[in-house]
Amino acid sequence: MKRWFILAIVLLLGGAAIFWSERRKVDVPAGPAAVLYLIADTEQELTRMPARFTRMSDADEIAIGNQIARSYERGYQDNDPEHTEVRRYVETVGARLATHAHRKLPYKFHYLPDPWMINAFALPGGHVYIGEGLLSVMDSEDELAAVLGHEIEHIDHYHCAERVQQEQALHQIPLGGFLSLPIELFEAGYSKNQELEADREGTRLSVEAGYSPNGAIRMFETFEALYQEYHVKSKTPQQELTQTALDTLEGYFRSHPLPSERIAQIQRMIADERWQAVPERNLQVAYIFWAHRAENAFSEHRYEKAAQLAERSLKVKPNRNALQIVAQAEFAQAHFETAARHYRQLLDLGDPQIKDARSFAIALALSDRRTAIAQFQQWMNAINGVEPKGLEVSLAGLSLLSGDSAPAKRQAALAQRDAQINSSAWAPEALAELAWWYYLSGDYTSAHDLIHDAIELRPSEEHFAMLQAWIDLQQRHLAEASKSLSDIQNASLSEKDMAQAVMFWQEQYIDQALARFEIAAISQPEWRNPVWVRALYSPLVAESVEQMQRETEHRKKKTVALR
Repeated sequence: MKRWFILAIVLLLGGAAIFWSERRKVDVPAGPAAVLYLIADTEQELTRMPARFTRMSDADEIAIGNQIARSYERGYQDNDPEHTEVRRYVETVGARLATHAHRKLPYKFHYLPDPWMINAFALPGGHVYIGEGLLSVMDSEDELAAVLGHEIEHIDHYHCAERVQQEQALHQIPLGGFLSLPIELFEAGYSKNQELEADREGTRLSVEAGYSPNGAIRMFETFEALYQEYHVKSKTPQQELTQTALDTLEGYFRSHPLPSERIAQIQRMIADERWQAVPERNLQVAYIFWAHRAENAFSEHRYEKAAQLAERSLKVKPNRNALQIVAQAEFAQAHFETAARHYRQLLDLGDPQIKDARSFAIALALSDRRTAIAQFQQWMNAINGVEPKGLEVSLAGLSLLSGDSAPAKRQAALAQRDAQINSSAWAPEALAELAWWYYLSGDYTSAHDLIHDAIELRPSEEHFAMLQAWIDLQQRHLAEASKSLSDIQNASLSEKDMAQAVMFWQEQYIDQALARFEIAAISQPEWRNPVWVRALYSPLVAESVEQMQRETEHRKKKTVALR
């Protein structure tokens, strides 16, 4: 009877425990954070396991690491030239560090071209990975060396190997079954003592390889800034991050020591070891990441910021991407002389592209019509007199703006004759470009005739119809302009929205005009810059746009006053 009574009590307590645990159950949202939280929370439990593992052989550790790496890297294979350049650079820096490692393993260094991968991690046997997101916040090679050294030491001190053995013991994983291990096991970090050990020894490793210990401090200062911005202030970091990146950061901060503690440890080491100050080396691939940031800023219409970021990229290394962005950003701000200078630098890099040469000609024309033709011909002479094919029309257009219409007339006649003889793509494009130059010069009749001929040759070309609409608007042919705009199917074209706004404004449909004006100005803020509008469009268009902007601002002020 006594036994049954004890059993009943045990069952009752067990049931109460189950009921209570269900009531207290915490739901964890699906996603990367769930895995990272699990690993971070169980790290201490794993390190308390009573068994002292028999250390696996180097050969087994290398085999397991290779097995996991092969599975992981399948999604990161590409032939992008920039990715290849960064990958080789990471390999070079890593190899320099690996020669000073205690364990002589076949260390391999990998670059993960993922902008939201703000982390680095290591696998057993010698594989070290660093993500684009982490590399992009660095500006010295010494910072890269500190991070790679830290990961080498996780391998060197058997942290990665012990993690595998812990998982094998917990889940009874058979040999050869390590493909099932989630890579987050290695991304999420280790115990506090192990992380601080990797910091110490990784910094020592980088110093032995000739790097400054300040690289480690500056890297942790970057983490401190991210920690303060995101974790403490509960705000998104200054860089726009996806939810995946935010989850990764939160898991990182949860599973690693505070950056301030890591900085203090390195500062003590510098004092104790009496390490001499060594100048930091520039991060040789930083120009790639600055150019990417500039491109992102430009796509968000933050033109001043885009130009600043592109200039920073150019200080590291002259490159086509940054020059393209800074030229476009300066043009969008109506800084036409500056844009022309950058387009010239872009062309001087070699292998000039006809699109860039035409943009150079337009920027010169909008900067100073009197000197544009001379500067363009000077550039042509600088490339040993070899004219890139297709620039004859641009030369004719610049001559037209300087007061000489003869070259433009010759090019128009050549295009019309070419159209009669064959159906080449050159004739309609040449006629349309000439029409634009005539529009820019104020000869709207000639512009109308030329764009009409171009549309007859290629009626489905929407940018031809767009130019036709602008010409019709200036000539106050509103019905014809409306027909041209109806032929344009591209709903995202801000020019179409603004042309419709001008048309409505001329017809005194004020509300419709202002609605279209706002749509166009949001998708292309250049429309709010009167200098940019006057430079590229006819007087009637420029005047209408300025009037709509004034009316929009007046209505906004009136609304605020009423509130």
